[in-house]
Amino acid sequence: MNAPALQARIAAARIGERRILQGIDLAVPVGRWTAVVGPNGAGKSTLLRCMAGLLPCEGQVSLLGRPLADWPARERARTLAWMGQQEAGGEDLRVWDVVMLGRLPHRAWLAAPTGADRAAVDAALRATQSHALRARRLAELSGGERQRVLLARLLAVQARVLLMDEPLAHLDPPHQADWLATVRALVAAGATVVSVLHELNMALQADDIVVVRAGRIAHHGAAADAATHQALQAAFDGRIAIRQVGDDWVALPRAGAREAA
Repeated sequence: MNAPALQARIAAARIGERRILQGIDLAVPVGRWTAVVGPNGAGKSTLLRCMAGLLPCEGQVSLLGRPLADWPARERARTLAWMGQQEAGGEDLRVWDVVMLGRLPHRAWLAAPTGADRAAVDAALRATQSHALRARRLAELSGGERQRVLLARLLAVQARVLLMDEPLAHLDPPHQADWLATVRALVAAGATVVSVLHELNMALQADDIVVVRAGRIAHHGAAADAATHQALQAAFDGRIAIRQVGDDWVALPRAGAREAA
């Protein structure tokens, strides 16, 4: 049996004195898109940061069957790519140079970009509809344009495992649809994608869904499974209903539902 793309066995994770996660045992399969969802403050982003090795935790995270701490830094950076929320990207840098930062794990120290680096950046910019922005400074961009550029930087890494924390923030519906097509193409090519999403209707199009509630994994299963839909409804205190519309599953507000006091 193949090792999971990522495996997290986390007894606890804290931010300051506050414990955010506890009792996590999660295995993310290779070559699938896993969406991480749950109420605000449930610990979704903290979980993703632990899995990326960006936040210390009590326990162990493994990447492709090997403890994350055992990976040489450059090899890990080529294999596991990260896109966080509201990341700083070098406000005075041109978009082309921001995306070229994604190629640093592939280059020797202070080496000039190669033809392969330039081709990867060009492809990433085109995949995110950002090629026309390539000469502009990051500080000049709108929130949605900036998000697409940071996504392009992630894609330029050409990593086997990609972690994205709220990648759809600031994107309009057409660009959200483009993001969905990009993720499906990545997975079809053998990559593994893990994304924290607030957009439940988009999450329901993933292969698998991880439901996080109160710092624990409440459920992990296929997005189309009835048990997953029940877990989603429970995580949001019955304030949503999962219904099938044509070939898709959608999350709808439940009429008359009220937030628990």
